[in-house]
Amino acid sequence: MNLSEIVRKLEVIAPPELAEEFDEGRIGLTLDLKNEVNRIAVALDPTEYTLKRAADIGADLLITHHTLLFHSINSISCKLATHLKIALDNDISLYAMHTNYDRAEGGVNDILAEKLGLKNIEKLDMGCIGEMDPVSRDVFINHVCKSLNTHVQYVGEKEMIAKVMVFGGSGFRGPFLDIANSMEVDAYVSSELKHDVIRNFTDMLLVDATHYATENPAMQALATRLENDLGIETEFIDHNPLIRTS
Repeated sequence: MNLSEIVRKLEVIAPPELAEEFDEGRIGLTLDLKNEVNRIAVALDPTEYTLKRAADIGADLLITHHTLLFHSINSISCKLATHLKIALDNDISLYAMHTNYDRAEGGVNDILAEKLGLKNIEKLDMGCIGEMDPVSRDVFINHVCKSLNTHVQYVGEKEMIAKVMVFGGSGFRGPFLDIANSMEVDAYVSSELKHDVIRNFTDMLLVDATHYATENPAMQALATRLENDLGIETEFIDHNPLIRTS
């Protein structure tokens, strides 16, 4: 299938106009080799490992959530040169779908809510809120760990959990925490929990389930969706940074 046909499909799944303003110029085809695509690779991040794996399987297109080129380039570092060389040497076009995929139907936050088994989902501008049968704090924490296959950090004295807000990626920020507070959620699952947040938002259980684990399930779901919809062999590449705890 021609690359342009696949791009049209991706723009239906996650329309570019859904993206935050800061994503302008950072989503879509970040490396356009105008090639025919016979095999697709999908991953959260365009790491060296991910690019090499895409090359090993003969992928013509690598689709990621985070872009390889986020800041304007005045010089090319050795690391960036290595990444680009792998893509160019192996004729791999690069496509990024970031905050547009966060907001999209069936995107990052919808899949995260689905993974946690939430019901009666209410979509927000970013993130969503859902319900579950009431469980204790400890049971809920264990449920998040198992559902997302990750360790977590958490804080809060809320003892029973039934109403949950989720936000894939870095969602422990003022405007989104204010929404969670105003909606009186029992727990908020996101990542990158900071000290000031711990001090200022004490009326709910805050669960940091890592940036990777809260966004990665949506990319895995995307790989399955593309293979089914396009009939093109698509491989999901899992490259978890595996943050260690002790």
